[in-house]
Amino acid sequence: MERESMEFDVVIVGAGPAGLATACRLMQISQDSGQELSVCVVEKGSEVGAHILSGAVFEPKVLDELFSDWKDTGAPLHTAVTHDELHMLNSPSAARAMPNALIPKTMHNDGNYIISVGNLARWLAERAEALGVEIFPGFPASELLFNDDNSVKGILIGDMGVGADGQPKDSYEPGMELHAKYTVFSEGCRGHLGKQLIEKYHLDNGKTPQHYGLGFKEIWKVPSEQHQQGKVVHTGGWPLTEGASGGGFLYHLEDNQVAVGLIIDLNYQNPHLSPFDEFQRYKTHPVISQYLKDGERLSYGARAITKGGLNSLPKMSFPGGLIIGCDAGTLNFAKIKGTHTAMKSGILAAETICHALHAGVEGGKDLDCYQEKFEQSWLQEELHTSRNFGPAMHKFGAYLGGAFNYIDQNWFGGKFPITLRDEKHDYAQMAEVSAYSKIDYPKPDGKLSFDKLSSVYLSNTFHEEDQLCHLRLKDERIPIDVNLVKFDEPAQRYCPAGVYEIVEEAGEKKFMINGQNCIHCKTCDIKDPSQNITWVSPEGGGGPNYPNM
Repeated sequence: MERESMEFDVVIVGAGPAGLATACRLMQISQDSGQELSVCVVEKGSEVGAHILSGAVFEPKVLDELFSDWKDTGAPLHTAVTHDELHMLNSPSAARAMPNALIPKTMHNDGNYIISVGNLARWLAERAEALGVEIFPGFPASELLFNDDNSVKGILIGDMGVGADGQPKDSYEPGMELHAKYTVFSEGCRGHLGKQLIEKYHLDNGKTPQHYGLGFKEIWKVPSEQHQQGKVVHTGGWPLTEGASGGGFLYHLEDNQVAVGLIIDLNYQNPHLSPFDEFQRYKTHPVISQYLKDGERLSYGARAITKGGLNSLPKMSFPGGLIIGCDAGTLNFAKIKGTHTAMKSGILAAETICHALHAGVEGGKDLDCYQEKFEQSWLQEELHTSRNFGPAMHKFGAYLGGAFNYIDQNWFGGKFPITLRDEKHDYAQMAEVSAYSKIDYPKPDGKLSFDKLSSVYLSNTFHEEDQLCHLRLKDERIPIDVNLVKFDEPAQRYCPAGVYEIVEEAGEKKFMINGQNCIHCKTCDIKDPSQNITWVSPEGGGGPNYPNM
């Protein structure tokens, strides 16, 4: 069908820190050089920041590069880190505090801030619009568009008003094509267009498979006597045992609020494991519960994290554009931080594109010079020195892996003369049900632990009931015929929002998808052992509406 189209110099997909840093830097360079530049940012969330969830402790050096006046212009960095603690949880009630001298230096947070990345994105959006960037929230990029020479031409904004049967409703509005000289993809972890680009252009050739974690987060209001503003607590160990790994955090924000969360590596083996219930158990440990007791849970969310690091980082340029930030996998897992690295990748993207435009390079040309800029930046150095952190934890476990990382980071400065690699895909790690016993999770107490549906309610998730399902099955028979038989259909458990269920109708088991519950974490797209589920963008504005996550 014929669609309306709009032309821009640069289209950016995703209004997260990476995409907005790209937009801001593009306009700064444009104004400094006297060039006219048209830049558009599209965002699938109902507003900028609505879909953003992160811990988060933020390293501000990238803001110094982008806006040197950030301290005087209202940047939402209000809580400086005052001190760190790292605890190894040995059992449901026992723990060992690690001496500061034995903690890998990448986990020290002097000079950093505890922030809401959603609020940082909102502030960056204000700065971008002031510079002349057009931002369109509620408009998801649904398809890639290509030129005749196979380069990316732009993106298609998804149709609105399509019913669950695939037919237009009375409210139908066709999507619009956005064409650009260059298109930048900054969709966040496991972006569905980024995933297609990596496959189409073979951007991950020669790299180890990408690796992921599932991060949970809640914000609590706690009694003032339990609150220590600026305190950062990290944990390892319990409850993640028996083939599972990851770690937890608790950050003391301003206004007697704390952010508590658990990251579970998605290479876990036990098909009976429920990441959501592991998080509920985590909050009952005395190291954590001492801060939460008698508090009020304000918000809940979950999001997958791209954590393969440099070893898994694909080529970030392709004909007609760039893939940046967590869409590519720039997170530094050794620091448990990805915002500053994502923003730096965006700054480099803007400088690369402006150089190409100034030189008169056609949009279809591959921006190969991005790689040179990347390799000459502190981003390359930082990811290189942290390349062994994740593989060491996976290969050797929390204690031996932690010891290796302490030696690598504190003694060798990340230049240990060995590169460890994690060669197996996360989804392929899952064992069959016969290899593990079922896990008996305690019922939620309504004080520290809660059920999925009441948690999803706090995420302010909304989708139109009558819309095309955005969770697509390649083969509708696989959930029952394969996954249920071999793995007791783990989608029932790995989804943190209760999207997937096995129900019985007329004596037959059926796989039900409650797409309206989806909080866009992308875990199903990553962890399904048959790789049968594909996440695509739903209608614009759907999904969670996080106020300050």
